[in-house]
Amino acid sequence: MNTECTLKVRTYECDSYNHVNNANYLNYLEYARYEYLKDIGFNYEEAISLGFGTYIARIEIDYKKPAVTDDVLVIRSKPIKKGVASGTLLQQIWRGEELIIDAKVTWVFVDSKGTPAKIPPQFNLPGLQPETNET
Repeated sequence: MNTECTLKVRTYECDSYNHVNNANYLNYLEYARYEYLKDIGFNYEEAISLGFGTYIARIEIDYKKPAVTDDVLVIRSKPIKKGVASGTLLQQIWRGEELIIDAKVTWVFVDSKGTPAKIPPQFNLPGLQPETNET
């Protein structure tokens, strides 16, 4: 399942060159992942109440172009790999037709001790599954 959300760059997210500071892109991607989970029907609050969670194990980011104050950005998220306890999302940030960020984010489903755990059926939703497994 592909999802997207939109945000507008705020002044305080930019550096002295008026470019979005690289670290802020991590916040943008996190916001989009949370929206992605809501869009696919993943009940994150229920998972936490049952002692589960998701950890980010790896993020690969290619910075293509800078975003600046007042840019309207669209963040697209889609699963590209899924295992028993983990998966990878492709997340891209676009400004119109321009690709700003290309990222692969690997997540792991964990138990209350932070140990990787098989995803229980109520959380193993079809929206986590990619159309085809890619690497």
